[in-house]
This record gives sequence, structure tokens and C-alpha cells, in this order.
Amino acid sequence: MSSPAVEAAAAVGPRDPYATVTADEAGRVLFCNDRAGALLEGLRAGVLLMDTAPAWLAEAHAEVLRGTDPNPPVARGRVKDRTVDAFPSRGTDGAVSWWLVDDGDLRSAHDQLESERTRSRVLQEISSELLASLNADRCMEVTARMAAQHLADAAVIVGVRSGRTYPVTRCTTGGPVVQEKIALEPGELPGLSEALLGFPPVPSRWIDPAQVPEWAIPAEFAAEGGRIGSVVVVPLPGHGLPAGAIVMMRHNQEAAFTDAEEAFARLFAARAGAALSAARIYAEQTHITDVLMRELLPPVLQGVRGVDFSGRYRAAAAGERVGGDFYDVYPADSDEDETFAVLGDVCGKGLEAAVLTGKIRNTIEALLPFAADHHRVLTLLNNALLTSHHTRFATLALASVKREGSRVRLRVSSAGHPTPLIVRSDGQVEEADTMGMLIGALPTDMLKVTTATVDLAPGETCLLYSDGITEAHGGPLGDAMFGEQRLRNTLAQCAGLPAEAVTEYVQMIASQWIQGGAHDDIALLAITAPRNNHLTAVDGHTRGRFTA
Repeated sequence: MSSPAVEAAAAVGPRDPYATVTADEAGRVLFCNDRAGALLEGLRAGVLLMDTAPAWLAEAHAEVLRGTDPNPPVARGRVKDRTVDAFPSRGTDGAVSWWLVDDGDLRSAHDQLESERTRSRVLQEISSELLASLNADRCMEVTARMAAQHLADAAVIVGVRSGRTYPVTRCTTGGPVVQEKIALEPGELPGLSEALLGFPPVPSRWIDPAQVPEWAIPAEFAAEGGRIGSVVVVPLPGHGLPAGAIVMMRHNQEAAFTDAEEAFARLFAARAGAALSAARIYAEQTHITDVLMRELLPPVLQGVRGVDFSGRYRAAAAGERVGGDFYDVYPADSDEDETFAVLGDVCGKGLEAAVLTGKIRNTIEALLPFAADHHRVLTLLNNALLTSHHTRFATLALASVKREGSRVRLRVSSAGHPTPLIVRSDGQVEEADTMGMLIGALPTDMLKVTTATVDLAPGETCLLYSDGITEAHGGPLGDAMFGEQRLRNTLAQCAGLPAEAVTEYVQMIASQWIQGGAHDDIALLAITAPRNNHLTAVDGHTRGRFTA
């Protein structure tokens, strides 16, 4: 009957990577695996351990049998040209099993451990560098550089096609990173077409290095004079869609990619692909945001048919570009027609207010055929807001502007908005005689609006503004409002100034007052009769908003 120690050794022996031998209390070998038999000549079941094993192992066996320590010490000695560590394990029946680990096994284990540590450091390093940027070109640069540094002699990143070209990034070990967009045929490089579609990579041994096209070989790699010895093509998996592919090459004097290296390349590519995909998504979202933002940003104004216009805008928060205030100028088709201008303030601030602002601006532009009738424009706009899902309301100031000789005539209407102010050539500041109800809050049949007619002599200005400037807090203690009277006093200093100077000066004084204080969105629109007596038509035959 076999002992428990023998059964345990026999159970693990065939699968154990180390030499294993079990001997009883008399020193007779009960079991040994093939690795032990190859290490100790003549070792087999039934022989005495002292007859086949070196003396230090036989003495260590006897020492373990004499001792009572449940965890006997490890023995060490020489076997032929090797240093062997013997790890004992005593069974309940008194037999002792020895696991013999030579220095070659230790070096191999140490090398494997160090290799795994290096790979972990590389993965951690690429993750840290890639997560530090959401720029797709930067991510491709980092990926190519680190692949050439840790995995191959040269690396080429092929990104997602844009139109007829592919973004390609090349790098050699210690060399510069080169990025360009080229028209290429993926099928020229074996495995690339499949990798760009996200299919698993083919083994490097299946790729003929001679078939690598010239566009895929970095100039520095070719200049070194060596031929390509091995190539591996690995997909860069992204979020739902492939992020591209990475091609890694080694010189002919280097060893081919091993299975372990290819497996590590796939891990490397997974990290890089995730970062590239995130960067590409961010770039697409940024582009969409920029396109939409251009429609929400205030336009750049200039002179229209002998009348000067100037606008200024400041969002409530320093990090915001748009908000609930807006202004637009729609040039007249001819000198006999009126230029239509509007300044509005949507309830609230930030992006949600900006969305409604965009809707109001688009609606007003669609209502331009009725611009001569302010009441009708406001009525139709009120209906549009009442039937929308938005619960916000808005205030508006409208102005129809026409040059008549040296003077400028305005028809001004205010719908729940601060009354426009007129600064005369002598510095006197007046209010336009207009008033009305806000838009989007009450039924249309309750909408009441009065329109005032204002004549501007050369050098005089009509200022449309939002309450963000009069209600802005600031001053010495930071808790006082700017107020309408302070705005009037500021405007009085602008007598005779052109429209651009008026808005610039008013905004400067308000900013000095606010400093770091709280304020809502601020919008200014100045309409000025220029001092010259001749008509100037700038973009006078263009219908629509002035935009940058």
C-alpha cells in the first residue's frame, strides 16, 4: 500500500515543473518524477537516497527525520554544475518529499517575473501618457514612440480614414515621430485591411516582410540599411468601432516576435486604441460644439447704409461663451428700406438659455418680411414661444433704422425690456418713449406694445442694453448695483463718439465696477448717426444677420 506522501507526489508529479523525490524514514526512494530522474542519475523508486543523491541531500533528509519542526529549513547544495535548492515537505506517515529547484529554474522564474514587471510598467506608462491628452494626433504620437521604444525597432500607426486619406504616424527607436496624411491601399500590407476592420491579428510568422510597402517603412528604419526581419500588425480596438491599426517591425538580425510578445502587443494596442477612440470622440464633439456655437455667438457689427452699429457681449460666467442675451442686425435691401435691429434677454443664463436664444433668433429671422410692423413680429414670436416646450420668457427691444440725409430715424419698440437710451450731442441722455409686455409669458391677445420714433443728429447714439449691466453688483464693497443712473452718467461721457467707442467705453466702466462681482449676461447695441454727411453702404445688399 502506498503512503499518503507518495500519493500526493504522484498526483502532482507529472504536472510539476520541478524535480520531485519522496523517500521514507529508512531513506528509501518511494517516488520520483522524470525531472528528478534526469537530475540525479540512477534515481528510481526502491533505491536508497544516499546511493544516488549527493551527500548534502541525504544528510538533509536524515536531519528532517530527526527534527520535529513542522516547517523544516531549505537545503542547498551542488548537483553536477548546478546549485540546487531542496524544499522539504514531511508527510503524516513520516516520508519526506523534496522539491528540487536548480539555479536555472530560478533564473528563468526571475526573468519571467522581471519581464512581467517591465510589461506592467510599460502599460502603466502608456496609460498615464495617453490619458494626459485628448488630442488624437498626440495619442498617435505617444503610441508610435512607445511601441518603437518597448516593442519593436519601428512602429507605424494607421488611423481611421478621412475622405481618401489615412493619418499615418511613423517612429523608430530613438528617432523622431513623423505624422502625415496619405492615400494608401491597406491591402498592400498583409493583415492591415483586417486590422482596420477590427479583426484579430494574424500571427507575425504568416506575414512576409518583403511585402511591406514603402509608405509603411520609416525613413530612419530604411536608412539603417537592414532589412525587415519580422512584422506584426495589430488592430487598435476602440469604443464600438476600430481606432486604427499598429504595424511593428524588427530588423533581420533581431529575433522574430514570440507568441508572448504578440500577446503583449495586443494588450498594448488595447490601451492605445481606447485612448485614441476617446480622443477622436472628443474631437468630433468639439467640432460639433464649435459649429453650433458659431450660430449662438453674437455677430460682429459694422456700418450699414450710412448708419453705424456696434455690439458688445459678456456672458455671466467667465468660462461661458454664450448665454441668454443676444443682438442681431439685419441690413436693409436698399437705401429706402429700414435696417432691422434687435436686442433680447432670455430668462436665465448659461447653455439652456442660449438654446432658447438660438430659437428666438432663428424665429425673428424668419419673420423679417414683417419687420416693418413691430407689433406683428412680437405677436408671432409670442405665439411661437407659447406653443414650444420651453417655459422661459424673453424681453426684446426692436429698432427699425433708416438714414435720411444727415440724420438717422429710428422706430423703437420695447417688449418688457429696459427702455433704450439716447445720448444727444450735448451729452443729454433721454429715454425712448416706448413700453410693452414681455414675450412668451402671456396670451397674445394681452400683448401691448408702443413704438416710439427717434431722430438722431450726427454724433448722437441710441443704446439698446440688457438689464445685466444695470443689475450688476460691484463697487467698493462689491454689493452695490451699477444702476440706471450710473449708466446714464457713463453715456453722457460718450456724446459725439462713434458707435464702437460708445459700447467699448460703457463695457469698460461696467467691468471696472463689477470686478469679480456677480452679474448676469450683458449685451449692448449702439446705433449711431455718423458725423459725415455722405451715405456709406457696407454689405448693404446682403440679407440676414451679420456674423463673424
